Amino acid sequence: MHFTKMHGLGNDYLYVYGQPVDPGPLSVRLSDRHFGAGSDGMIWISPSEVADFKMRIFNADGSEAKMCGNGIRCVGKYVYDKGYTDKKHLTIETLSGIRTLDLQVSGGVVKSVCVDMGTAVVSEDLSLEVAGQTVVCTPVSVGNPHAVLFVPSAQQAPLTTLGPQLEHHEQFPGGVNVEFVEVVDDHTLRMRVWERGSGVTMACGTGACASAAAAVKKGYCRQNEPVSVILDGGTLQIQIAPDGSVTMTGPAETIYEGETVDVNA
Repeated sequence: MHFTKMHGLGNDYLYVYGQPVDPGPLSVRLSDRHFGAGSDGMIWISPSEVADFKMRIFNADGSEAKMCGNGIRCVGKYVYDKGYTDKKHLTIETLSGIRTLDLQVSGGVVKSVCVDMGTAVVSEDLSLEVAGQTVVCTPVSVGNPHAVLFVPSAQQAPLTTLGPQLEHHEQFPGGVNVEFVEVVDDHTLRMRVWERGSGVTMACGTGACASAAAAVKKGYCRQNEPVSVILDGGTLQIQIAPDGSVTMTGPAETIYEGETVDVNA
């Protein structure tokens, strides 16, 4: 099986064009960073009956995700760079609905992608009991669930302890992505993430959108103005409209092409 390893700000996946067969166990096997190719998961790309292409996302633990902001930018680069389309304005079918991409091309290859991420729904803050302490978070849906915590320092946030505790909290029966967000100024956020099904990752596009949406609702950032969200892997530009619709702009890069030698993979 041929695959392409790509990343958006260090959020790396293995990309395959075709229909997935037994994708969960395969993602667990190939995503292993010691015994596989190493990735945050696998993304399968195929034709769609309702959009230009369809993407399905499988995390490193084999679970299926509804949406991935960094992943969808790489899907745009994949289909354009490999000649599956010559369109620079694309629609992609996801489990969270159809998303629209505008490809920014230079030298015949995609360098960055602007994604219409749909509407962010920001709920009222929750106070949760976690390991004997009260934690306040802001639930946000960007087609997938997020719990945003505003902290004094993202770098010093308890990412690997509080992250998994909140991911599996009873308040979120299907699990949740957890963002620790530091407000730098009214146009800049510093964010670190514990992703549902993958753990610590270098970046999370939907998490950056959720963080910016929560920051706008709380008055930390402004509507209709770009917000730079600084992640471990780099920076995304997010903009929140008055109706809650979100656009995200960021890079997409190819790392290498690979081939599995086992006929079962």
